Amino acid sequence: MLDRLAHRGPDDEGSVAVAGNWLGHRRLAIVDLEGGRQPLTTTCGNIYMVGNGEIYNHEAVRQSLPNVEFLTGSDNEVALHLFDQRGPAAFSELLGMFAFVIAGKDGRFVAARDPVGIKPLYWARRGDQVRFASEMGAFDAPWRPAVEVFPPGHYWTPEDGLVAFATPVAPRQDMADGLDSRSADNTEVPDRVLDRVRAQLVSTVERQMMGDVPVGVFLSGGLDSSLVAAIAARWYRRRGQSLKTFAVGLADSPDLLAAREVAEHIGSEHHERIYTSADALRAVPDVVRVIESYDPSLVRSAVANYLLAAFAAEHVKVVLTGEGADEIFAGYEYLHACQTEEALHDELVRSIEGLHNLNLQRGDRVTMAHGLEARVPFLELDMIELGMSLPAAWKSVDDDRPEKWLLRKAFAGWLPEHLLWRKKAQFGDGSGAASVLRDVMAATVTDDAFARERITVDPALRSREEVAYYRIFREALEGIDPAQTVGLFVTA
Repeated sequence: MLDRLAHRGPDDEGSVAVAGNWLGHRRLAIVDLEGGRQPLTTTCGNIYMVGNGEIYNHEAVRQSLPNVEFLTGSDNEVALHLFDQRGPAAFSELLGMFAFVIAGKDGRFVAARDPVGIKPLYWARRGDQVRFASEMGAFDAPWRPAVEVFPPGHYWTPEDGLVAFATPVAPRQDMADGLDSRSADNTEVPDRVLDRVRAQLVSTVERQMMGDVPVGVFLSGGLDSSLVAAIAARWYRRRGQSLKTFAVGLADSPDLLAAREVAEHIGSEHHERIYTSADALRAVPDVVRVIESYDPSLVRSAVANYLLAAFAAEHVKVVLTGEGADEIFAGYEYLHACQTEEALHDELVRSIEGLHNLNLQRGDRVTMAHGLEARVPFLELDMIELGMSLPAAWKSVDDDRPEKWLLRKAFAGWLPEHLLWRKKAQFGDGSGAASVLRDVMAATVTDDAFARERITVDPALRSREEVAYYRIFREALEGIDPAQTVGLFVTA
């Protein structure tokens, strides 16, 4: 199982047997390069941990554990001591993206996943045995039919089973400064609100610059990644350094052209690579295997992301992305159909809660396939909390207000006006990948074959293009229950 995950951590590996449990880890060294080797343990060696991800508030958590001796500077080590000192409910104190397993010589055991599900975790149970892994493909063949998604915001212990410790979206509350979201209308947003949104995103991006290696940005030229890049570039500039930004696309694709202009405006060290239609098609089998999905919209967008991640990994180990802004600030076109504020808010909550099986699954897999970590500032819990406390009416679209207009107004002056107000394009469309893949992949499946597959294999298959991807998925992940993917996707 550990060998099948070598791509996620090419820098090191470690394992330990603890009281009938076995923990294995592949390391991508980002924080405490010399001392952060896993499994992590305590001074007395009575409890061990393997973890994936980053704890952004680890320094604050360390301060809350004054009587603990830390053996490393690893941000993950705080989770080990939180569990040791306060039990699994204390995982709610962590800000970040994580999945980890802890086992003690005294029989204690816990597995946990971050509330948004930014980092993946799967598990399978057979009799009295349980296995965990970061990807479905890591499991041995006999275990694959039992593999399930481990739910975000939960921990599991043998004694208590699954227990929720946090949710991605807290119960709806108005902003603390007296804003009544229930009676808000489409009047102008107060400057204090715009200031608060801007300050929160700046703070979140800067917190995610954490690490002992350079951090780059995936720059599509769209609003979300451009804002993240502008903030990160300013952070580097204060230190006398330059941000590295990365873009890929077909020659003269909209995203590629816009990314060049954004990079020039913010003064980043920009890297771009032009790919061909043949490159995109050649990548499809690898992409389906990597993202562990055959949803057409996800595959199309993942092809460009896969090529981008491979390129960026030649230069950096960590990148920031703009993922999550559309779910918080209503950036998708299909949301225009929501007739009421309540309906819009509820749909945004649903979309955030489903991200772990959609864009976050794609984002994690295409990057980690190349030993690259992707961070998502918009999806830190405090950013979600603020965004979802805003009146849904301020996120709705009309003739004078394009999607995410509140976010655009909050960052007036940070980008050229025509880029700040550029119409959204899906990454696969803007980079040129969708136009290449849609018809070509569908052409590999005849109408008769499509009908036959729906009858004999799965009636939920929606198109000839999807059947083409499904065939690759079925071969690469033989034994995995398609129910772990089919039906979890939102078509936007």
